[in-house]
Amino acid sequence: MNNKDSIKKIVLAYSGGLDTSVIIPWLKENYNDPEIIAVSGDVGQGTELDGLEEKALKTGASKLIVADLVDEMVDEVIIPSMMADAQYETYLLGTAFARPIIGRKLAQIALEEGADAVCHGCTGKGNDQVRFELAIKRYAPGMKIIAPWREWDIVSRDQEIDYAEAHNIPLKFTRETSYSKDKNLWHLSHEGLDLEDPANEPKYNDPTFLEMGVSPEQAPDVPTYVTIDFEKGWPVAVDGVKMKASDVIRKLNELGGANGIGIIDIVENRLVGMKDRGIYETPGGTILYFAHNQLEMLTVDKDTLHLKKKLSIDLGELIYNGKWFTPVREALSAFVEKTQEYVTGSVKLKLYKGNIIPAGTTSPCSLYSEKLATFDESDYNQKDAEGFINLWGLPTTVQALREAGKL
Repeated sequence: MNNKDSIKKIVLAYSGGLDTSVIIPWLKENYNDPEIIAVSGDVGQGTELDGLEEKALKTGASKLIVADLVDEMVDEVIIPSMMADAQYETYLLGTAFARPIIGRKLAQIALEEGADAVCHGCTGKGNDQVRFELAIKRYAPGMKIIAPWREWDIVSRDQEIDYAEAHNIPLKFTRETSYSKDKNLWHLSHEGLDLEDPANEPKYNDPTFLEMGVSPEQAPDVPTYVTIDFEKGWPVAVDGVKMKASDVIRKLNELGGANGIGIIDIVENRLVGMKDRGIYETPGGTILYFAHNQLEMLTVDKDTLHLKKKLSIDLGELIYNGKWFTPVREALSAFVEKTQEYVTGSVKLKLYKGNIIPAGTTSPCSLYSEKLATFDESDYNQKDAEGFINLWGLPTTVQALREAGKL
């Protein structure tokens, strides 16, 4: 028996975008008409979920399962990573944050449904294929994984669109506006088309381009002030209103987007080795990272803060590379959690035309002492510095004496 013939039921990671819309009929044609269970992870992409069930059923799925994963993503991945200041080459890991949670859910549903395989629409060039598959291997080891981009003869988005049109699959875009996008509560990415040439300036002021906010040029001429409260590193309130972390992000997305905050244009180093140009919108996340850093300046001791900054690079790479469900990531997260013991307080920021400007930070756990740092009379004994410098500089003094032949 052909291996494909033995696959009777497939769980498909389904977004309703170009790739996954095409994949359903392709699986039907190339895997002996298996049952396709479409699974969409709701990670805060909003209206992108509208009409998804009808579309999935019309293109051949037996059903659509929409899993609400917003708070799982925020509470298990995003906030612990934010507390670590984890990022990858200035990228705040928006897509990478969502993939392990979606991948775990795919694996769980595949086991519950008795599926023979899990399928995703990630390309063989990208990072997401690794992120999804490592999560699936962690929670459904031995499950067959189908990645059509590594199998089929389609070689471009144009050919995908041709396939979609030939199979009467409705698309929400034209060839000229078909940026490759990924959206969740935390961010929106844009890739492809004119952005593939790093020499091209992004069309920030085109009303069809940015979706989570406006460009700095289009932002208001007056600043917006916002105050964020943290308890042990966890964001708990905005402007004095207590709310869960996902709502903090929603509120900061609104304020940041309106003020042109969190838009970056980078050429990043993909996991598979090539460089890739992308535009990322992360308005609320950018504010949250900034505010948290401001509070840590006051509340975390020097040695811990410096080591944490070094380890944040390693954690950012682990997350980017799909290794969320690993012992080393868990160990790093445990370290970070300990560092947050005193990261409690309020951070006031001024948002203005793409800029985040500190406007005052307070904490009951502050290590800052005005009595020590002041230029006026202080509690610090300046004479103490002399003995310290003699000891600190002793190796330098001994080296100089050796070179002068005076030892």
